[in-house]
Amino acid sequence: MKSLLVTGGAGFIGSNFIDYFLKKHGNDYHIINLDCLTYAGNLDNIETDPNSPNHTFIEGDITDKPFINQLFETHKFHGVFHFAAESHVDNSISGPEVFIDTNIKGTFNLIEAARKTWFDAPFKIKPEFENARFHHVSTDEVYGSLGDEGFFLETTPYAPNSPYSASKASSDFIVRSYNKTFGLDITISNCSNNFGPKQHGEKLIPTIIRNALSQNPIPIYGDGQNIRDWLFVTDHCEAIDQIFHKGKTGHTYNIGTRNEKNNLELTKAICDILDEVKPSSNLESYYKLVTFVTDRPGHDQRYAIDPSKIETELNWASKEDFKHQLKQTILFYIQQYS
Repeated sequence: MKSLLVTGGAGFIGSNFIDYFLKKHGNDYHIINLDCLTYAGNLDNIETDPNSPNHTFIEGDITDKPFINQLFETHKFHGVFHFAAESHVDNSISGPEVFIDTNIKGTFNLIEAARKTWFDAPFKIKPEFENARFHHVSTDEVYGSLGDEGFFLETTPYAPNSPYSASKASSDFIVRSYNKTFGLDITISNCSNNFGPKQHGEKLIPTIIRNALSQNPIPIYGDGQNIRDWLFVTDHCEAIDQIFHKGKTGHTYNIGTRNEKNNLELTKAICDILDEVKPSSNLESYYKLVTFVTDRPGHDQRYAIDPSKIETELNWASKEDFKHQLKQTILFYIQQYS
């Protein structure tokens, strides 16, 4: 049974990924789940039996280089799924330093430990690690902002506009360099905006739901016309699984669903479902609670991914329609916030 490291496994995407991956591949792998349990990490996110022989949780910080080196030395990982990151743009504006530490230095610590464990010298991999792979999870925000037309491709030049996206762009380059310089088998994925159960309440969709249910103002930045491509978290997990097992070494894969919504359209879709499943006793619609607030500094106008590469090469596509996935998400948060 091969040992795999999943960083950030108590976070939103990481915890969903562990549950998905072990249900599909549980007989083949033992996952070491590493998370430092900041405000965004929660062990309750993980549905996998804590006593499962295929899953071990370890609390620790990827910025602690000696700790990471010892972890690799002890467990001899044959694969890494690197989810751990500071990811909230607003937080990167108010306090950018932790984004540099976690997203850049933390990524360096991990891939350098992998290099030392897997290789004797550049392009001279140790025989027992011949199939070891490092998968780095990134974001479409590294590409900057689009106008009314066009899509992000894997070849789109990087143009990050926030400390968060700049730190993720830097981490992407570090991972890529270890393939070109040392020969590490790496893959990178850049995804669009994730949504689904267990996402932290600071993010847009949980914020809309929470404020609606509390009948508080629903804050929308600027004029609400900023556009994002929305990706259900389970679809994202399946895509990463496909990349890890079938993707080409050294390649980047963009993960998206061609599901563009501006923030007002998204808010209206959420409120329509809430009006249906948990109608307000005193509001015609929760949408009446929408309140426009001062725009975020450097707010990117539009993100949109062309996922043709992963669709064509790896036969991946979103499994369900957006409305059904959004309703699943809303029902989860109704239970959480009741």
